Formats: sequence, C-alpha cells, structure tokens
Amino acid sequence: MTNTRGTAALTSGFTQAHEQTGNLARAAHHSGQESAHPGQEPPLRDLLGDQVLDLLLERSRDRAGGLRLTGQGSMLGELVKAVLERALEAEISSHLGYGKHEVAGHGTGNSRNGKIGKTVQTGVGPVRLAVPRDRAGTFEPVLVPKRAGRISGGLDDMIISLYAHGMSVRDIQHHLRQVYDTELSHEAISNITDAVLEEVRAWQARPLEAVYPVLFLDAIVVKVRDNHVVQAKPAYLAVGIDAEGAKHVLGIWLAKTPTESATAGESARFWASVMGDLKNRGVRDVLIACTDGLNGFEDAVHMAFPHTIVQTCVVHLIRNALRPVARRDRAAVAAELKKIYTAPTEQAAFDALADFAASTWGQRYPQAGRVFEAAWDRFTPFFAFTPAVRRLLYTTNGIESLNYQLRKVTKARGHFPGDDAVVKLLWLAIINIEDKRARERAAHKEKTGRVKSSPGTARLIEGQRTIGWREALIELDIAYPGRIR
Repeated sequence: MTNTRGTAALTSGFTQAHEQTGNLARAAHHSGQESAHPGQEPPLRDLLGDQVLDLLLERSRDRAGGLRLTGQGSMLGELVKAVLERALEAEISSHLGYGKHEVAGHGTGNSRNGKIGKTVQTGVGPVRLAVPRDRAGTFEPVLVPKRAGRISGGLDDMIISLYAHGMSVRDIQHHLRQVYDTELSHEAISNITDAVLEEVRAWQARPLEAVYPVLFLDAIVVKVRDNHVVQAKPAYLAVGIDAEGAKHVLGIWLAKTPTESATAGESARFWASVMGDLKNRGVRDVLIACTDGLNGFEDAVHMAFPHTIVQTCVVHLIRNALRPVARRDRAAVAAELKKIYTAPTEQAAFDALADFAASTWGQRYPQAGRVFEAAWDRFTPFFAFTPAVRRLLYTTNGIESLNYQLRKVTKARGHFPGDDAVVKLLWLAIINIEDKRARERAAHKEKTGRVKSSPGTARLIEGQRTIGWREALIELDIAYPGRIR
C-alpha cells in the first residue's frame, strides 16, 4: 500500500469515526449503559474502529517487526498528519465560507488553489503536511501559521521541560534528533526557552506581603560567563515566612562580582539593591533575617529595615566550624558544639564555648571554636526566644531541601551564558518540582480519597506550612508588638 493510499484510508477512517461518535453515544444511551464519568467522551478506540487500528499497527512496524511510534513516517506522525490536515481543511472552508466542491462557492471571487507541501516539527517528530491555499492569497492558517517551522504546544512544552530538568541546549538538540528524528537549531531552542523570560520577570517583580516575620537568604554557586570569562558566582534565593506561616520564594538575585573577589563596597551596593527591590515590591518590615554572615548584608538590611534583627544561620555556622575537622572526628566534635547552640541562655552558651575551647577537641581543632567567636554577636540573638522560635532560625530544612533540588539541576551544566539563563533555569526548576509533586498528590487523592503527606510529595517550598508556627507567632507578636498584624 502506498503512502498516499494509506493516508487517504486514515483520513477516511477519521471521517467515519467522527460520524460514528453520535451513533456510539446514542447506542450506549439506549442500551442503558452509563459512563463511569458523566459527560466523558467515548474511548478513542471505539471511535477509530478495528479497521483503522489494524492499518495503524501495520504502518507502524519497522523492518525488524518492532513498533515505531515516533519519528518521521511513524504511527503517531501519521495520526498527527491526518488530524492537522483535516483541521486545515476546516480552516480554509471557514475562511472561504463554503466546503470543498460545494456549489455555493461558484462566483464568490475566491476559491481553493491546490496545496503546498510543508514540513513542521512536532512533539512526535517531523511531519510533512499538505497545506491548502486560496487564489486570493488571503488564507492565513491559525493551527500551522505561515513561516512557522514547528507546531507550538507539545514540542515547546517538551523542550522547556527538558531544559527545566537541567539539560543544556546541545543536549536537547541531541535528544530530539535521537528520539524524534527532529532537527532544531541552537537558536530555535534558545528562543523557545527564552519565551518564559517574561513570566520570570513578572514573577520577580510581583507584589509581596507587607510583613515577613522571618526571612532566609541562602545561595548556590553556579558558573556564569561574564565578560568572556567563566566565573563562579552565587545565586541568592530569599525565602520568606508570612504571617500565616507559609513559605514563599521572594526572588532570585545574582551578584555582579564573585564573592571571593568582591570588595566591601561592592557587597554593600548589591545587598542595598536587593533590599530596595523587596521594599519597592511592598515589603515594609522584616522581623528576623537569617543569613550566612554575608559581607555587607547587615548594613544594607538596616538601611531598608532599621529594626530587623540579623541572625547568623546556625546550620551554616556548624558547617563552617566542622570544615577543618577530620572526617573520623566530626561526630564527636559536632556533639560538643551542639552544647553551645542548644544552651538555654546566652551566658550558658558562652560557658559551653569556653568549655569546648579548653577541651581536648577544642585544643585539637581551635578553628572550630573561633568560628563561633567571630560570629558571636550575630549568633546570639535567637537565645532571647524559646525553642519554638529557635527551631525556625537554626533548622533550615526547607531552604536546604530547595537548594539540594536546585543543585541536582545545575550540576549537569558546565556554565551558563549569562545571569538571565541562571534565573530562568532556577525558576523553571522550582515550578517543575512543585508541579510534579502537586500531580503526585492529586493522583494519590483521586486513587485513595486521602491526601498523601510524605517528604517526596510535600510542597518543596512555595506555600509550605511552617511546623509549630502558631506558638512561634504568639511569641514573636509579644516580642515585637504591633509589627506583625
């Protein structure tokens, strides 16, 4: 059977299937059958019929007898071709005002003028279409626009999804060529992924809440090409806890200068711009800002929010203290350091630090104690609170989990061509992970009728509820009267 006859048979089968839709529905109604889901359309298999399915199965086999579902000339490609050409025929009929071979078209001044071949890239591979034309040249197809080399939607979504999972443009090119026999240029793929930049900018500029009781700032290091030189630069993420206890990613910022080479003035200017951005988007107060002792941050935050308490992140403090400790000794040293940050009062913590410095471990690793000494003024503010609030400040599991997921995406990339590419990928990765977990929760609820609450399906960060927030909110409201509500 030739390709022309096969396509004609497929088109004829689709036409018959369309005409049979009403018959199937009426037959089910008269036989007393009720659909499991009221209003749901009949299954596609019932619409196509065995004749069309057998033909599709025959045409989808390769020389070895296996099934070839995607790629040029594949079964799904033929399906897409038949559906698109049927839709194009409907479009030109609507444009002309009459159907093919209808008498109503005589003397209208415009008519069909044959077809022109065109290959478009789709989510199942390249598809060769016969696009109808009119004599006046006024027909503008909507489904397959003129000068468009691909069908937007499925293919674009696939490329953006692959990009969000950390694949580079070159990797995406290879994947499309290998799996779908689809050729797209580097520029075309970049343009598809750049289409989300407007959404990223809108998200980065969206209005924020007026008050965030707790603000976390953390960074992941990425390699970015800047002025023709690849540099390791920190990408900072701000996560705020609102008055309801929900966590939100407030923004993503890249410093213009790498951390290790930035001067105090450069760091202060960068953090002043970040704080100014938050303030311009509606934030008028932050009670506690938890950071990793960022250079220039304290002065910048106090310029924008004079009454904010800056608290050094205890998790990062412990990590820095254990860095010079030998691996075999880390568990023992960590147990001694725990006595410092779990002390009931600031004085008790100071005594625990003195005991550590005088101990065997403190003598062997004096650098571990000096880390706490150097950050003492920024480390001790959380001792003014009960354990309910302290856990908020030194247990940063939420943002640590976020950074872990983002590092899995960025580590596969050698370097990024610019700052926009970094923000774009991080934003897409957050959206992709949240969507995946939301789908898993919805599927579990539909299957069992219960909401699944496990680390793998819980919210990654956006909208995640803070454990123990009610007790912490009461204490914060007493400590900072009139600033939260």
